[in-house]
Amino acid sequence: MLKTTILSATILSAALGAPALAAGKTDFKVAWSIYVGWMPWGYLSDSGIMDKWAEKYGISVDIVQINDYVESINQYTAGAFDGVVATNMDTLSIPAGGGVDTTALIIGDYSDGNDAVILKGEGSVADLAGQKVNLVELSVSHYLLARALESAGLAEADLDGVVNTSDADMIAAFAAPEVTAVVTWNPLVSEILGANPDAANIFDSSMIPGEILDLMVVNTATLADNPDFGKALAGAWYEVMGLMAAGDEAALGAMAEASGTDLEGYKAQLAATRMFYDPAEAVAQAESPELPATMTSVADFLFDKGILGVGAPSADFIGVEYPGGTVTGDAGNVQFRFDATYMQMAAEGSL
Repeated sequence: MLKTTILSATILSAALGAPALAAGKTDFKVAWSIYVGWMPWGYLSDSGIMDKWAEKYGISVDIVQINDYVESINQYTAGAFDGVVATNMDTLSIPAGGGVDTTALIIGDYSDGNDAVILKGEGSVADLAGQKVNLVELSVSHYLLARALESAGLAEADLDGVVNTSDADMIAAFAAPEVTAVVTWNPLVSEILGANPDAANIFDSSMIPGEILDLMVVNTATLADNPDFGKALAGAWYEVMGLMAAGDEAALGAMAEASGTDLEGYKAQLAATRMFYDPAEAVAQAESPELPATMTSVADFLFDKGILGVGAPSADFIGVEYPGGTVTGDAGNVQFRFDATYMQMAAEGSL
């Protein structure tokens, strides 16, 4: 998955504006893209599990794979989809920043080592001072670098700069003599570390647990007018979570193949991903007292990079609401909501 927030995408989102007000309906579409924590969406579609849950509620839900992650979020923002998989950072910057009120229906996982800062040779984060760092600019990798530097009392200004590098070019870039440090995500992290004995993981997402969240987000008005849509999605998702938690190799193998790896490779990626197989754990994450602080940190990063919505006057420009009604940012401009309702229903077995 290309976990990236692109400034032009944010501008496009704002230009397109919010979709028309939602209303009661029976046909829904959600978009997903390839990433270890999102492979269940492809499986629940291919296996018929989504159809089963949709039929229970008298609706249809079309699960559509989009190969371009950012494009999938843009299409959701423009109203082509009722939901999309996205990180918390990208949800805040693109749909919420573009004025589309969006709800995190399911917190699926957080990166727990899938994203890493890799240095050639021995050293620590402090050794990045004065060096160039290759990464996908304005992405989760960029955010991870900022958090890594902060942990060492450094800032991006202490570097010799960042070099915008496509994920498709990252392995080749690391092999170049002039490249001394990169920030990227799995499976690239595993490939670089495995192929280069001198490569060292000096900071990864396990050191900032819960900050890089992978979500299924939906249009808030659509969900409000169609609660059965939320129930069907949550029911299908947690049925697959049950299979994964039980180690169902048929399900895991299908996800591995769809993601371009084998079963062992997929399990290795899952080991660096904190999946919330139990919906009660996802509820706890949504209600965590650390989440507002995380989202404030994310908003600060986005504002610093100029991608927290077009013309955002401050890092508090967009309001983010949490279970219980707490809001960070502008309470008069809430465009992003963490709603534990449907995860709680799954935990109670009431779907």
